[in-house]
Amino acid sequence: MNTYDSEIMNMEELCECLLIGRTTASRLLNSGAIKAFKINRIWKIPRGSVIDYIKEKAGIVPYQPPNFFVQTD
Repeated sequence: MNTYDSEIMNMEELCECLLIGRTTASRLLNSGAIKAFKINRIWKIPRGSVIDYIKEKAGIVPYQPPNFFVQTD
């Protein structure tokens, strides 16, 4: 299966995607820096969580249009 075919990644795919080792990946997952969950002892990592982590570390903030309807006193 191609790495980008699934919305859920495993530990090996995470390591390949971020070019990191298993120890670093485990630290990121256990600390909650990358949001994921375990089924039994196997990490299930949503691809969106990895993308969010990359954006956060790169300083990319999603565009939020200004709210012109906010009342100020």
